Amino acid sequence: MTTPNPQLRQQVIAIYKELLNLGRDYPQGFSYFRPRLHRAFMANAHLRDDDAIRDAIAKADYVKKEIEAL
Repeated sequence: MTTPNPQLRQQVIAIYKELLNLGRDYPQGFSYFRPRLHRAFMANAHLRDDDAIRDAIAKADYVKKEIEAL
């Protein structure tokens, strides 16, 4: 099993932290938001291909923008 690109790993961690911070102001509450965020990221934990990881980061960035719009 190959290890993911360290730069991509840092980007994933950064977007996770950003989403976690945005979840504190989520309308249904942080206790609702956090487990769902964790599940969404764990669902993609198996990704090893750089392009697939970049696609997942782009999707997370889109979700971040949508949450900011709330």
